[in-house]
This record gives sequence, structure tokens and C-alpha cells, in this order.
Amino acid sequence: MLTTIEATHAIKSAMPTFGTESVSYNAAMGRVLHQSVHAERDQPPFDRVMMDGIAIRHADFDAGQRKFPVQSRQHAGDSAHALEAGKCIEIMTGASLPQGADCIVPVERISVGDGAAEIESGYAAEMRQHVHARGSDHKEGTQLLRPGTRIAPADVAIIASAGLTDVEVSQMPTIRVISTGNELVAPGSPIEAHQIRESNGPAVIAMLRKHGYSDCEHDHLVDDIEILERRIAQHLDEADVLVLSGGVSMGKADFVPQVLQTLGVKVVFHKISQRPGRPMWFGIGPKQQAVFALPGNPVSTLVCCRHYVIPALANASGASPGNPEFAALAQDVAFRPKLTLFLPTRLVSNAAGTLLALPVHTNTSGDFAALTGTDGFVELALEDTFFETGTTVPLHRW
Repeated sequence: MLTTIEATHAIKSAMPTFGTESVSYNAAMGRVLHQSVHAERDQPPFDRVMMDGIAIRHADFDAGQRKFPVQSRQHAGDSAHALEAGKCIEIMTGASLPQGADCIVPVERISVGDGAAEIESGYAAEMRQHVHARGSDHKEGTQLLRPGTRIAPADVAIIASAGLTDVEVSQMPTIRVISTGNELVAPGSPIEAHQIRESNGPAVIAMLRKHGYSDCEHDHLVDDIEILERRIAQHLDEADVLVLSGGVSMGKADFVPQVLQTLGVKVVFHKISQRPGRPMWFGIGPKQQAVFALPGNPVSTLVCCRHYVIPALANASGASPGNPEFAALAQDVAFRPKLTLFLPTRLVSNAAGTLLALPVHTNTSGDFAALTGTDGFVELALEDTFFETGTTVPLHRW
């Protein structure tokens, strides 16, 4: 069996990369950027007024003047007015600083009447107060976004501010999720006492969509070699990535590895020294399709999907790797087998602000109901069998 580190490396080395496409900035949210985005202009592109009030020459104020005839009114979006000496311009937030003005007095500090604005007694105005200087955020041509950025709402604002209508992003992979098993029955269908509800497929689809992969569909197949070969062959023709759940262990009806081999999918590895999810299988199809065959127990399926499938998709999309997270164990954990343990946790913080991982022990790897309210899972190294309270361990959020 491979270690978890070896399995991760093997997947990364074998995974194909997805192509690129140009999309509207309105459709770029959640996609992986494949170009640099540079500032179209200085930001702000002019000396920007930050408060409603009046624009004056500070030299007039410094000379003792406190009452200023109102010369004009300038709104955001108006061309900059030219301020005359000894006068003021009523100004609105976001407007460009009038020519000749170098001080903004907030509206709360003035009274206006009979065509003049008077500054309250005792107010101390300073040169260039409430002025957002041109180019103080960034200069024209500054690189604002780099390739590999997973586009967030703030990044959409940056793309639009750069004047770009379209950006180059990673193509969205076509993903097919296949659950297997005669015992599974879809929600809403009649169910017998010896059957169970189908849950892995919907859960994997939900996880994929949560992480930004929208082109994914689910298919459930019974444990029949002919049906498995026919339907999986069809999915291999249509998809870039297959994520199977079930049928990969050592049982008499665990046909998935055999079927994948028949269909020309080359195995990269089978089994990882971890709990849960030891029987996981990974291979590459004849057209460079990535095929992940996850164990059928629900906790194993979700852990393997989050720990291996999601990072592999991000890497194949060209996403920059995120910073690893860590948390301190909130209680002792003893674990006998020499396997890497992925332990579901709830996250809390102590008075000092330390992030603590409170272990949530599932009854079995089929006890998916225990996962509700968990934030993710921590990774406990296979070299150790006892982990004291306060031990810092890697954290993987769902």
C-alpha cells in the first residue's frame, strides 16, 4: 500500500491538465484564472474626495477665513471644477478633487446659508484631509491578479476595474459520479427492509459543486459486470473525470477494478495505508480520463473525495496551492493500527484564540450521520499511535 503522501504524489503526477477557455467576467466566479490581470489606470484614477462637504484652498483657511461663498456644486462623475480663491465648492463623496482645492471639510462641520458655507468654530482643517490620492492604491500596469488564482467576488471586481470583458480560465471538467451496489435505492423510491438509501452519489456531487465544479452528474449502477462495463464505457467517452463509489474492495461483487481494467483504464495504485478509505483505487483512462474509485462506506467516500479528488481537480485546473491549515487536538486520541487516521472534527477556539480540533468519532465508516456539524477532519500520522491534547495536526476542511 502507498502512504497518503505517496498516493497524493502519484495522483498529481498522473493527472492530466484541463484546457483553457475565455469566459465573461460575469461568469468567472469560482474559476481558475489563467492570465495576469493588470491595472488599466491608476487607482484611484484621480484625487478622489472621501467625504461630502466643501472643497477649499487650505491657504485661505490658514489665513483665518472661516466663511466661504459657494461657487458651485460638484457631484461624483462631474468634470473637476476650477476653484476660485476665497470660495468653496460643495462636493460629494467620490467626486474628483476640484482644481486648486487641497482640503475637504466634512458637511458635519459646516453650516450653509445665504449662498455661503461657514466652518464651525474651533475646527482644525489640515492640508489634503479626506482626499484619496491618485494612484495610492496602485499604479497603472500593476499586476493585480496572477495565473492560478481561484476567482472570488473581490477578484471579479478587480477584473471589471481593469476594463476586461473576458478572461482566460481553466475549462470546467466534465465529471461523472457513479455509485454502485444492488442494495442502494434512490430517495423517493419504495425500499425493502434489506436495502439502504443511496447517499454517496448525492454527497459527492454536493462536495464537487461546493468546490466550484458544476458540470457533474450522478449515475447509480447495480453490481452486474455487463451493465458496469457498458455504462462506465459510456461515461468514459463523455467525461474528463470519473468518481466511482463502491465495488473496489475484496468482495465477490467488487467488480470495479476488473471492469476498469477491461475498459483500458491503467491502474496507478490500489489501496492506501489510511483509515478510513484504505481500498481507494486510482487510474488513468485510454483518453487520459482521471478515474477515482472510492470505497463505498459513506465516511470513507467523503474523506477520500475531499482529500484526493478535490485537490487533484484544483491542481489539474492550474490553481495555486493554498496554505496548509493546522489545529491543536482538544483531547487525547489513541489509535492502535499503524495507519494514517483521518478523524472528523468540530472546530472551536480557546480564550487565547488557538484553533482547536474536537474529535468526532464515528460508530463505523458507515456512520455518516455523525459528520453533521463537523468542519472537516484532521490527519494523524501513521508513525504514532497516541496523540496528546494540544498536539498540532494538519486540518482539512470539508
